Amino acid sequence: MRADIVVLPGDGIGPEVTRAATRVLQAVADRYGHHFTLSTHLIGGAAIDATGDPLPPATLAACRAADAVLLGAVGGPRWSDPQAKVRPEQGLLALRKGLNLYANLRPVQPHPVALRASPIKPHLLAGVDLMVVRELTGGIYFGDKQRSADGASDLCGYTVVEIERVMRRACELARKRRRHVVSVDKANVLETSRLWREVATRVVAEEFPDIELEHQLVDSMAMHLLARPRDYDVIVTENMFGDILTDEASMLAGSLGLLPSASIGEGRNGVYEPIHGSAPDIAGRDIANPCGAILSVALLLRHSLQLEEEAVAVEQAVAQALDEGALTADLAGAGLSGQPAIGTDATARAVLDRLCAPLCAVQLRD
Repeated sequence: MRADIVVLPGDGIGPEVTRAATRVLQAVADRYGHHFTLSTHLIGGAAIDATGDPLPPATLAACRAADAVLLGAVGGPRWSDPQAKVRPEQGLLALRKGLNLYANLRPVQPHPVALRASPIKPHLLAGVDLMVVRELTGGIYFGDKQRSADGASDLCGYTVVEIERVMRRACELARKRRRHVVSVDKANVLETSRLWREVATRVVAEEFPDIELEHQLVDSMAMHLLARPRDYDVIVTENMFGDILTDEASMLAGSLGLLPSASIGEGRNGVYEPIHGSAPDIAGRDIANPCGAILSVALLLRHSLQLEEEAVAVEQAVAQALDEGALTADLAGAGLSGQPAIGTDATARAVLDRLCAPLCAVQLRD
């Protein structure tokens, strides 16, 4: 297979974790005989510094022409003034909208070695395997905004079409899993949530009768997600609720550094990124956990390139590296290993060694 992949390192630890991820992409290409053409472009604070624009037109054009986009992270203290008219996060929102990516997928499957790093009791985490689907293009983040001397307002709006398409995506994912979908809203208070619940109920009844649908209010869902996470399969919700719940769900995994995400639409292209931020306090120190970025490569292979075998191979390589003690400071610091923490590059090397092991074995036999 031939594929064009845009790499957006971004800010903070973004360049470090994307460097690790691109090494894994190249190893996949070598092992399976693919040809991936990688091109690097600016986004976020780095783009503001260079061009004044958090998403330069050249970056958006390259992303639109690509088969997939691999993103590091955006933002940092030097651009964090909430009063600023131009901020790094605007680049990420504009990229999602520019590519019409309406569903953000965040799988959460805690690795056994990391259970003790989570603030949640380990017995509650054993067997957790859930997928959060967050709607990306509607809601309060994109609504009209007003500010006066006496107040401010943000409009939350949703259309039937926006709700239908993300519900269909959640149900399609559930059909490949345990066929259970929880739709999260605030229908006891918000009109947009009442519309959300009505549309969700209709879509499942008419198009997915084999899917079990459960409704939860967002506040109760926040409690259940921590108290009984094993009960959930696919969770689907609107933009702001999804933003909050997915960060909460990351605590189940023991570290933000372990979790990937995929932002997808109707076409082949998508944006793949670890869920962590730019972590400027540890940038350039070779201590960031690259596993979230590497596992985002697995999602890229699965969802944009339809390379399931290769995706599974990457996931297994990460799992094996963790099993054998390749832990960065966020995990080793929790007392999960008798060995000292290793760095970003060494973790990537550990994953690469296990990913390339079958190929190396063949070469040795030859």
